[in-house]
Amino acid sequence: MENSNIHSLNKCHVHKLWGTLNIIHSFLHSLTLFAIFYYRASFFLSKTNTRFETVHYLAWMAIFGAELMLAFIWLLRQPFYWRPVTRTVFPENLPDDVKLPGIDVFICTADPNKEPTFNVMNTVISAMALDYPATKLSVYLSDDAGASVTLDGMKEAWIFATWWLPFCRRYKVKPPCPLAYFEKPEEGSLNGEFIKDRKLVQEKYEIFMQRVRNRRDRSKFHGDVQSSLRDHPALVQIIDGSSVGDDAALLNPEPVEMPFLVYVAREKRSSYPHNFKAGALNVLQRVSSVLSNSPYILVLDCDMYCNDSISARQAMCFYLDSTISSSLGWIQYPQKFHNISENDIYDSQFRLIWTIFWPGADGLHGPVITGTNFFIKREALYGLNIAKGNDLKELRESLGPSNELIKSLNGNDKPSINSNDIVFSSDLLQEIHLLASCIFEKDTKWGKKARNTNQIVFS
Repeated sequence: MENSNIHSLNKCHVHKLWGTLNIIHSFLHSLTLFAIFYYRASFFLSKTNTRFETVHYLAWMAIFGAELMLAFIWLLRQPFYWRPVTRTVFPENLPDDVKLPGIDVFICTADPNKEPTFNVMNTVISAMALDYPATKLSVYLSDDAGASVTLDGMKEAWIFATWWLPFCRRYKVKPPCPLAYFEKPEEGSLNGEFIKDRKLVQEKYEIFMQRVRNRRDRSKFHGDVQSSLRDHPALVQIIDGSSVGDDAALLNPEPVEMPFLVYVAREKRSSYPHNFKAGALNVLQRVSSVLSNSPYILVLDCDMYCNDSISARQAMCFYLDSTISSSLGWIQYPQKFHNISENDIYDSQFRLIWTIFWPGADGLHGPVITGTNFFIKREALYGLNIAKGNDLKELRESLGPSNELIKSLNGNDKPSINSNDIVFSSDLLQEIHLLASCIFEKDTKWGKKARNTNQIVFS
């Protein structure tokens, strides 16, 4: 008998038994609610009952109102239990690496004093270490503080990544975040070569950690963060071997295929609204459109990391499935939080959401975006039917005056992008700074409508 999974990329499992049991439970629970409501209503509609005073009548009204409110909340939750689904992916059935689409990773940070630079750089490195073709992977960090410590940290992260990425690729390291890995290193492959390589990489990691923290201490001494937090010009810099300057001797001497890494500090002025994370993501979307323009985007918070390096390939198992890709906007991955209180009486780990509500929402044609840890089509963010074509004047009114941004709508991503291939002409530099300016969205439909929508979605 032929295996149906040989050529399929994903499979949806509908848990019919659990769904049926939950429907029966909802029905029985509804009957008891109707009985309670009938009992309450009969009291108010009874004309013979004169024994209760006004105080008692108000008390019954308050109780009945509370019961109605709780019943309404309960009713809204029930559809999540009626069709829970889980999904299985088969990344081994994906096309060859050269045929995979590009992915842009967006990471946002706002203040190095509240979000330690070292932790942010670990998130950046974990994104660079995804098991995905390096020439198809671009990582963008948005620094809303415009702090030099974050830019310097990016350069240190690049240096360490030249050692970390070959180690991850050679031994299939999990998780790909060095901070999480060295807190509890795996003990699966304890051969001599692995131990030797791990010791070397750990030494480089300790050097990386010390250098980033030294830069942070110097930054605090000079106080450059507070001065630039709310008022600074745009700065976009590609991070590669040539950008590390005198520290090039710390790079791995062996050739390493590296992802495209970009530091973005959008312009911020106190007289213009910056719209927090939504505004930062808008700028990353525009800047990446003229650099890599990958059709898919992964959004991460600066304190998150991918616990499985093949998560990008898993997402492509859905996007490259022709039967569902046309109607698929985003893929939401669950979040898991560490350092949670053992008691955790407020369910800070979101166990109910990720184990009950989101599988149920998937059965109802998809969950909402939680603001982080999701892949999304770039096309889905524009709010335009690009396939039908649009008038140039209409596009300018909607997206802004950038010709390069409008050209990027054709979807001609640059899957084999390399920092050495980009020539920063004066026109391109001017275009990038325009895209990262605080006034770009002014008087556009994007600034008036999509901005407010994105604040709800991404915040």
